[in-house]
Amino acid sequence: MRTLRRIRRLVRFVTFGLVAAAVATELAKPADERTWQGRLGGFVPYDFRPPTWKRIRDAYWNPASDRLFSDRVFGVGWAVNLYRAKTLLEHTFRRLMGSPEQVSIRMTVRAEGSAKKPDVTITRE
Repeated sequence: MRTLRRIRRLVRFVTFGLVAAAVATELAKPADERTWQGRLGGFVPYDFRPPTWKRIRDAYWNPASDRLFSDRVFGVGWAVNLYRAKTLLEHTFRRLMGSPEQVSIRMTVRAEGSAKKPDVTITRE
C-alpha cells in the first residue's frame, strides 16, 4: 500500500516537473517564436495548442501509422494509437491460437415454426 502511494507521488512529481519544464521552455523564447509544441530534451513531446478533431483522430485512431505511441494532443507525453494496438492484439491472438487467417462464423436462422435447427456456416476469409 505504501509502495503504491510512493509511486503515485513520484509520477505526479515527474508529470508536474515535465509540464513546468515545457512551459518554461516556451516562455524562454521570444513571444513571436513560441509555438507551444516541441520536445523536452529531444525526447518527451509536449503540445499546449488547442486540440482539433483531426489531431485527436490522428493521435488515438490512425490506421496510416505503424507507431503504437504518438504525441499527445494536449499536454506532455504520449498517446496510444488504438488502431495499432487493436491490430497488434489481433495478430498476437492469431499467432497464439495457431490460426493463420481470420475465421468468420455466420448463423442463418430459419423462420419461426420450423423444427429444423439453425444453419451454421464457417468460412475462411
